[in-house]
Amino acid sequence: MKFSANPRVLGIGNALVDIMTQLNEDTLIEELGLLKGSMTLVDTEQSKKIQESTKNLKKELAAGGSSANTMNGLANLGAEVGFVGVIGRDELGNFFKKDLENNKVIPHLKVTNTDSGRAVALISPDSERTFATYLGAAIEFTSEDMHPELFNGYSLVHVEGYLVQNHELIEAALKMAHDIGLKVAIDLASFNVVEANLPFLEKLIRNYVDIVFANEQEAKAFTGLEPEEALEELAMMCKIAVVKVGPKGALIRHGSEVVKIHAIDAVRRDTTGAGDLFASGFLFGLINGFSLEKCGQIGSVLAGNVIEVIGAKMDKERWEKIIARVNDILKT
Repeated sequence: MKFSANPRVLGIGNALVDIMTQLNEDTLIEELGLLKGSMTLVDTEQSKKIQESTKNLKKELAAGGSSANTMNGLANLGAEVGFVGVIGRDELGNFFKKDLENNKVIPHLKVTNTDSGRAVALISPDSERTFATYLGAAIEFTSEDMHPELFNGYSLVHVEGYLVQNHELIEAALKMAHDIGLKVAIDLASFNVVEANLPFLEKLIRNYVDIVFANEQEAKAFTGLEPEEALEELAMMCKIAVVKVGPKGALIRHGSEVVKIHAIDAVRRDTTGAGDLFASGFLFGLINGFSLEKCGQIGSVLAGNVIEVIGAKMDKERWEKIIARVNDILKT
């Protein structure tokens, strides 16, 4: 896949602030009616109930949302990136915008009077995370907010599958990017989201998508198959298919070329952002013309590092080590 001489990446997704909440045990997940490891959309009432139930637990705030996390990772690797989303005129909205700017992500944000979206991430003792997401202002992101000028100067668009809650919006975004001639990548988001939108997602991928990212559960929800067979089926619908298999690494397919990527050694603390940051590393390699193997290796380095911290953000010192390791990969 060829890109322009100075490729830039645009992320489109739900602008959310992650509320990283550490659980002492998993019973609260069941009490709240959530499915462990999933992302569940909640209304205002359920959101308040969750916040009340977790008020005495240790929490950290972080600007999040799947595509925004991927853009953050790309920016820290040195790529030029932007992000499109909707925030509210409130403290969380300001927090989200400043986080983008501080990480050198160009914000293309619509601002409304609705409360900004937030995702309560319940982190289990085994490091698995369960999201209860209140979309808030993010739900006011519509197809009318998509216009060709947004894509000026970009060569690749990365869209999170969570936007599938608005069929008209996500199809408008992917079709517009595809028709303009940009490469299009999509992350399938969560297995329950895939299950609820299967025929529509298949239509999007076949018609508009070049690169698909899915974890093992999402790939099975989409195809009904185990990772290697799921990879083959996905690759028949797009140019590049990536199936992430957690501690086993990842599988990549482009045409008849299949690449297996090993996960790096890491101490798993929180899996939030692992898939998003894998996409950061993979796309960074892709826009710079690296081999699929190197793209996957860079993705593995980022994913392995982010699971060692709480949330999807990493400090400057860790990023310096990541970049040094990426440079070592490129020398081989």
